[in-house]
Amino acid sequence: MMARHYTLLLVGLGALLLVSCVVSLGFGPARVPVDVVWHILLNKLFGIGEVSWSAGQEHIVWLIRVPRMLLGALVGAGLALIGAVLQAVTRNPLADPHLLGVTSGATLGAVIVVMHVGQIVGLLTLPIAAFIGALLSMLLVLAIASRHGRLDSDRLLLCGVAVSFVMIAVANTLLFLGDHRASSAVMFWMLGGLGLARWELLAIPSVSVLLGLVLLLGMARPLNALMAGEQTAVTLGLNARNVRLKVFLIASLMTGVLVAISGSIGFVGLMIPHIARRLVGAEHRRLLPVSALLGSVFLVWVDVAARTLIAPEDLPIGVATAAIGGLFFIGLMRKR
Repeated sequence: MMARHYTLLLVGLGALLLVSCVVSLGFGPARVPVDVVWHILLNKLFGIGEVSWSAGQEHIVWLIRVPRMLLGALVGAGLALIGAVLQAVTRNPLADPHLLGVTSGATLGAVIVVMHVGQIVGLLTLPIAAFIGALLSMLLVLAIASRHGRLDSDRLLLCGVAVSFVMIAVANTLLFLGDHRASSAVMFWMLGGLGLARWELLAIPSVSVLLGLVLLLGMARPLNALMAGEQTAVTLGLNARNVRLKVFLIASLMTGVLVAISGSIGFVGLMIPHIARRLVGAEHRRLLPVSALLGSVFLVWVDVAARTLIAPEDLPIGVATAAIGGLFFIGLMRKR
């Protein structure tokens, strides 16, 4: 793809994301006209315009829907990035944090903290526990899937699914043995959702996703080499084992933070990188930014569907992504 076309694509996706973010704020159990949404945003961000809307509309848009929309964009971008790099380092087109057990490990870590430990270090307790769970789960999958020092991509996927089932079984057992009133809240959180979004909670996922994007862009060349095969990586003088370890650490940290905030949202990391490769190819300097933008747009609109389909109730967003991702997965399996 020519540099000019790529630049136009980025600008187009950025504009689509901006429009999606603004328009999505009008949808929900209480509809708010787009022009009112726009004037509220201009007033809050730049102090422009006179107040011609109700206090209720301002509260709904600025304190509830804007943080939720921003969290959805961050989670979508983060999961798409994680899926893209996991598919590269494992050389498996079906790799995804959900299918490789990373999400389940993060969920187990979070459940242990919520149900049985408590917030030892304040707001950071949940992300730390989820990160530890994600990392341990990933290392366990790698240890089982490795054979004679080599990583078999087919075994990796099967081991990821198996470990994921075990992690979820342990998490469900802890929920069953714990306080049932707390368990019901945790169960809803495990289905995935953005209802916990608050302004004060956005800093950690923002830093996590932006830092992850910068670090992964810096590893674009090693990722390209690994995607081409281990022999290519060795020829270029790369230590494939170290590259994989760094990628798994970054992916585990990002997954842990995102799962701690939004619960288990699967299949975004499976679908979006494939769509991005259709647009820009497999070169990771171009693939990663496009994947992040597409993931953001996708999850912003999935969240709109989640809060409008059965309004005034919220449909867990993980249910919606699982339905869409399952169909995508079936199509991918039939094609390959």
